[in-house]
Amino acid sequence: MTTVRRGAFGRMPPEEGGGEVEKFVLQSDSVRVEILSFGCIITTLETKDRDGQFSDVVLGFDTLEGYTRKHPFFGAVVGRVANRIANGKFNLDGKEYQLFINNGPNSLHGGAKGFDKVLWSPQVLPNGVRFFRLSPDGEEGYPGDLKVWVTYTLSGRELAINYQAQTSKTTPISLTNHSYFNLAGQGSRDVYDHEISIDADSYLPVDDTKIPTGEVAAVQGTGFDLRQPVELGKHLQKFHLDGFDHNFCLHQGQDRRLVARVFHPPTGRTMEVHTTQPGIQFYTGNNLDGSLKGKGAATYPKHSALCLETQNWPDAVNKPHFPNVLLHPGEEYNHTTWLVFNTA
Repeated sequence: MTTVRRGAFGRMPPEEGGGEVEKFVLQSDSVRVEILSFGCIITTLETKDRDGQFSDVVLGFDTLEGYTRKHPFFGAVVGRVANRIANGKFNLDGKEYQLFINNGPNSLHGGAKGFDKVLWSPQVLPNGVRFFRLSPDGEEGYPGDLKVWVTYTLSGRELAINYQAQTSKTTPISLTNHSYFNLAGQGSRDVYDHEISIDADSYLPVDDTKIPTGEVAAVQGTGFDLRQPVELGKHLQKFHLDGFDHNFCLHQGQDRRLVARVFHPPTGRTMEVHTTQPGIQFYTGNNLDGSLKGKGAATYPKHSALCLETQNWPDAVNKPHFPNVLLHPGEEYNHTTWLVFNTA
C-alpha cells in the first residue's frame, strides 16, 4: 500500500507571483518520497539499509527559499530540453531559434527559467501525484504551446516517473529528473565507496564546454567502460578522471530496460535505474564545492553525490545522427524512468 499526503511547504516570493507551494508525501513500506509542486522537485527520498534503517539519500534543502535561490537543480524536473544546446541555437523549418545562454556559451536545462523554477498544478492519485503545466509558445525561446504532465507513482520499492507532452508547433523536448543521490545518506562526504555499473557500449566525448563533439565512441578499453561494476573512487584514480559529466548511449528501443545500478556496500543499499529513454547522463557532482547549506545544515562538497539523468542525448537538436528530439503536433512525447531501491 502507498499512502499519499499533501500539505503546505511555503509561498513563492511576491515578485514570483506569491503562489502556494505544496508538498506531497508518497510512502510505502520501504520508500518515502517528498515532492513539491514547485519544479516537481524531489526534496526527500528515504530508503532502508540492510538493517531496516531509513536514511534520506537525496541532496536538497529544508526550506522553499533554498530552492527558489540559485542551486544546481537539486531534485528538479528540467526542461523543455535537459542538458546542453550548443550556443543556445538551433534551426527548425528554416528558422533559427535563440535560447538563453546560462552555461558558458551554451543553454542548459531549459534556460533562465526552466521547468525547475515554476509552479505546476497538482492532482493527487491513489498511489502518487501528477503535475501539469502549459509552457507557452516562445517561453525561453522555444516554439509551440507545450502541455506537459509529470507523474510520480510509488509502488513498494519502485518509484516511477512518467513524462508526457503535446505541442502546437514542432519543438525539441527532453525531460529528466535531476536528483543527486548518495546512498550512504545525504550529507555524507563523498560517493567514492559506491559501486556503479551502466549498461552502455558507447558514450559521447565532449568539448571543453561539455558539448558532444558528434563522435559516438566505444567504451571498450576506456575509463567509460562501466558495463561491469566499478568502485567509483578507485576507478576515478585509476583513469585519472576528475569525475563524470557524460552521456552514455543506451541500447535503443521503446521498452523498459535496466540501464544502471548503484550499490553502497557499507549500508547494503542498491538503486536500479530502468528507463525507455535513449541516453543517461552520469554526473558525479563535480561542480559542488561545499558552499551550499543543505538539509540539516549539511554541506555538499565535490563528489558528494551522483546523478543518473535519463534523457535524450545532449545537443541532439543540432546533431542529425543523434536520436530524434523533435515533437510534432499530433504526436505524444511519452517516457518513463523507474528507480528501484533494494538492499544486498
